[in-house]
Amino acid sequence: MDRDWMSANRLTVKYREGVDFFLEFSAKNADNPDLVHCPCLKCGNMERMKIAQIREHLFKNGIDRSYKVWYHHGEKIRRSGEGPSRKDKIVNNVEYEDDHIAEMINEAEFESQVRPETFQTMLEDAEKPIYPNCTRFTKLSTLIRLYNLKAKHGWSDKSLTELLAFLGELLPEGNEVPLSFYEAKKTLCSLGLQYEKIHACPNDCILYRKRFVDEVSCPTCGESRWQKKKNSNEVKKGVPAKVLWYLPPIPRLVRFFRNADHAKNLTWHASDRVKDGMMRHPADSPAWKTIDARWPDFANEPRNIRLGLSADGINPHTSLSSKYSCWPILLVIYNLPPWLVMKRKFTMLTLMISGPSQLGNDIDVYLAPLIDDLSKLWYDGVNAYDAYRNEAFNLRAMLLWTINDFPAFGNLSATV
Repeated sequence: MDRDWMSANRLTVKYREGVDFFLEFSAKNADNPDLVHCPCLKCGNMERMKIAQIREHLFKNGIDRSYKVWYHHGEKIRRSGEGPSRKDKIVNNVEYEDDHIAEMINEAEFESQVRPETFQTMLEDAEKPIYPNCTRFTKLSTLIRLYNLKAKHGWSDKSLTELLAFLGELLPEGNEVPLSFYEAKKTLCSLGLQYEKIHACPNDCILYRKRFVDEVSCPTCGESRWQKKKNSNEVKKGVPAKVLWYLPPIPRLVRFFRNADHAKNLTWHASDRVKDGMMRHPADSPAWKTIDARWPDFANEPRNIRLGLSADGINPHTSLSSKYSCWPILLVIYNLPPWLVMKRKFTMLTLMISGPSQLGNDIDVYLAPLIDDLSKLWYDGVNAYDAYRNEAFNLRAMLLWTINDFPAFGNLSATV
């Protein structure tokens, strides 16, 4: 599809015909033809409106010329092995090899709480060459590649900072290499999900939250909240002895419904599932049907979420000689179609409980913030907006099943 009209004068026939073509394409391919992303310079695809309003904006403000791949409007992003050869995959001096990054940012728009201008900056970084006239790597793809290498090979923060400083000197003048790992991390983490770091007793007695939030020692065992100095009883004030990482599920569930595709898929079990008595989906199970019969007010809203909780200890160091064990707690959304329900995109990490030892029955201490949120979702619900149906509703959820081995089942049985 010709994009030359995007750079043409707005008073020319070429620009007018280009706008007509773009709007026709959008109406035909967009998720919701009644509310389409506006790509004008002022809106930058951060606002949705009717086609007629977009036409007015495109003539009044002009189109964002950097928007070369119309992924907000239904254009398919090429994957490796698809479409033209590497030699032909160059648009605006940036290869289509990195188009999946733009798709990732597009998805993150619905799954993060950062400001619209942050998304615009990230989109610019996804298209900006790492140095002038570079045709292979963008700023964002370079940082992602370096960050993956750091994680894979265990580089220290200092080593990556020194490498970035060297690359800044090595590459041509005008390059976009950040000066330090700290600056690079700010760019990569701007789309990060909301999380909380909750201090914990090193003996797994309590979490320092609610009535214990200001305590400096555990009221159960007397152990200090703070980390002790090596070979000393002195503590490093302000440095917690143990930390629980908590990623609240409520904001993510609400944001799933802000994406029209996700909102539609989350009601697949009620609208598109084949109901012929065969068991093809969790919704066909006796447990699901029992819930429907016992709580019909919950069942009558197909957007209400049925969750599974997965808990087990893992050895993050992949070494058989290490006894270190940390516990990730995952939530699975059973409303989705079978081909999506176990995809990584929809599997939510909610808790990361650090080691080094097995938690045993003390796991209930760490599950407390998650149980609070699940209770809120069951009893009260939260306000949400369904982008597929263009309406607000009260979103509720319930924990339907747990996924674990028998030792973990014994630990969870008195908690969940």
